Amino acid sequence: MSWFESLILGLVQGLTEFLPVSSSAHLRLTAAFSGWEDPGAAFTAITQIGTETAVLIYFRKDIGRIIAAWLKSLTNKEMRRDHDAQMGWLVIVGSIPIGVLGLTLKDQIEGPFRDLRITATMLIVVGIVIGVADRLAARDESGGRHRAAKQRKGLESLNVKDGLIFGLCQSAALIPGVSRSGATISGGLFMGYTRESAARYSFLLAIPAVLASGLFELKDAMESDHVSWGPTIFATVIAFATGYAVIAWFMKFISTKSFMPFVYYRVILGVAVIVLVSMGALSPHAGESGG
Repeated sequence: MSWFESLILGLVQGLTEFLPVSSSAHLRLTAAFSGWEDPGAAFTAITQIGTETAVLIYFRKDIGRIIAAWLKSLTNKEMRRDHDAQMGWLVIVGSIPIGVLGLTLKDQIEGPFRDLRITATMLIVVGIVIGVADRLAARDESGGRHRAAKQRKGLESLNVKDGLIFGLCQSAALIPGVSRSGATISGGLFMGYTRESAARYSFLLAIPAVLASGLFELKDAMESDHVSWGPTIFATVIAFATGYAVIAWFMKFISTKSFMPFVYYRVILGVAVIVLVSMGALSPHAGESGG
């Protein structure tokens, strides 16, 4: 991997990780359209350490408060009623599905799931799901001529069942094209949560899963002779800086705006990829090693 490739891929990772458009799909497609080798699941996981570091810094006050309350709850029964302590447990509960499925489906994630036809299909299907969830949320918020506006839930309403559902939605992002934030936020909207609450829990829920995945791949990469460490570290730093700026923008955006621009973008991109693959202009395995 060249330094220029790592710069572009780092920017793509940082720009798309927190938007509901799928960073893994964009890394895969950027490489395919540019004629570069597929950066692979390991590169994606390692650069995500950079974007998750941005989450740790942006939400540092929330995270510090949650960890402190959770640790106290281990020995103090009264603290177990505290909302922050409960959030700590719910992040752990919500992380179980992706941990189990990530280990179970590791070979598929690094192989068949990276087929561009699957990526394009997921861009379209999940885009439509996000659009439906967004419309339902907008209808509740605005009400109508014969219907009063409906109050949506905040994170204080989060329970174990909802945490597990959020976690199952997050695990769908193991398939490129789904989008971690897109899946979890739309899942939250279907369950009646506000956009901001769903997004905040989505970002917190991603921290243990992404960091664990990144460190797991980092361990394997350190034992390999095929990793371009300089460009990979550079891409991770670029992803961190870009990702931090995107989080700040996105949290403001979702409080007043619709997700529909992302829906249209996903569908158009997915259709374009399917057309290019069908015409033979793009190989479904473009850039893959040996493919």
